Amino acid sequence: MPPGNAGREGPDGSSRRRFVRSVSATAIAGGAAIAGCLGRTRDEETVVMSGDTDFEGIMHTDDGEPSVQEALWDAGLPEEITVEVQASVDDSAQRMQQYQSALQAGRSPPDIFMMDSGWTIPFILREQTINLTDALPANVVERVERDYLEAAVETARHPQTGDLHAVPLFPDFGTVLYRRDLLESAGYDTSEWDADPPTWQEFSNAVSDAQNEAETDFGFTTQAAAYEGLACCSFVEVMSTWGGAYFGGTDTLFTAGDRPITVDEEPVLEAIRMMRAFVHGEDDEYALEGYPQICPSAIVQWSEQESLDPFANGDAIANRNWPFAIAQTGAEDAFGEDLGVTTMPYAVPAEEAEFEGVGGTAAGLGGWHLALNPNTDRTDEALAVLEAFTHDDVMLTIFELQGFLPPVLELVDEADPAEIGPVARYADEIRLAGDNAVPRPVTDVWPEQSALIYQEVNAAYRGVKTPADAMTDLSARLERSERDVEGQNDD
Repeated sequence: MPPGNAGREGPDGSSRRRFVRSVSATAIAGGAAIAGCLGRTRDEETVVMSGDTDFEGIMHTDDGEPSVQEALWDAGLPEEITVEVQASVDDSAQRMQQYQSALQAGRSPPDIFMMDSGWTIPFILREQTINLTDALPANVVERVERDYLEAAVETARHPQTGDLHAVPLFPDFGTVLYRRDLLESAGYDTSEWDADPPTWQEFSNAVSDAQNEAETDFGFTTQAAAYEGLACCSFVEVMSTWGGAYFGGTDTLFTAGDRPITVDEEPVLEAIRMMRAFVHGEDDEYALEGYPQICPSAIVQWSEQESLDPFANGDAIANRNWPFAIAQTGAEDAFGEDLGVTTMPYAVPAEEAEFEGVGGTAAGLGGWHLALNPNTDRTDEALAVLEAFTHDDVMLTIFELQGFLPPVLELVDEADPAEIGPVARYADEIRLAGDNAVPRPVTDVWPEQSALIYQEVNAAYRGVKTPADAMTDLSARLERSERDVEGQNDD
């Protein structure tokens, strides 16, 4: 998942405010102090899980209120074992560095790390996690591998051995939110979009017409700032729906060093040309013909919340975002049932795409996993906690309390609609996004490569470089990065 809070924020840091249970300012500010106290004075049966303040807020609640701790006990966790959440920094990249420092120093607690699905594999490759295929009961591992969302499980496995090294806690998917009422007023029937997303051309023309009809400030808002979220998610979605890929398809996502570089091929260039049309209009000589200008130029500086605000305020027709935004904009005091949700529009059907796993609709994959600290002195207790987290009722409790999607997506239908709010109306769309989730190419060099990608893509979007020049430069830089990895492997 891109940088951001695992709970309050989407992958880039966007707010999940509707789902957040209040946590006292003292508890939040004291996160670092809590970590130290727990390490020195915690009870022998206390398992410490590093997470964020949102998860801290639902682990233990007031008397009589449902809590994750109660759900864990009900799922079979021995009642003498208590889980405490060690509040960590909100930003995902900073949290990754914090975990790396703790692991290099051999520190414990925490006993369990909440790891971004976008950087769990590098920790696995550095042998800084415990092999759960060996450590957990076989039936638990089988359940995760059989029933959990496959795209999420792929980012929790060792890419060479296939062994499970983390348990997915919750996934996240990119979706398109739109004003059904405004599109219908402009003469468009969007009833089929829920299960069958439109092509990019159909979508952009509909949004343009609705914008003109409703006289909103913007048509389509999305994330295009030079940050992790562009490389891992919003551009992955656009590129994939054109049949493009960074490294020749989804079958090479997790193995750096010996894979093709395909960012300078025509599907990727066409995706960027479409975005140039969306941002700069037909006057841009590199804009793709037949696609109207529907995005504000400001998207090249926007991440999740900046792109959501105009839509939530009624100033845009559509917005690309994460499911947290459904809760914010689909409430009865917001757009209610006038909110439509679909997966990403597409340009090239999957059967016509050159590369494996792309083409058709796509959803950038975010989410968080639970991994065991190899330095813990409470291995048995921590494993019991991980096992309890795999129970359906625990997943449903987390979903109902905080809105985090269960990694077994079928459970969305079993959640209490009164608890999860507007998300209940869009269960089918969320499952469709999950079925078409595309992970980022997570390897130990992804942090370096993602920075190269988002710098060049953002430059192409802004018009600082032509699409071809930006992708040619990116291809050369990625080639050097891959050669460095191959040289290290040879050594």
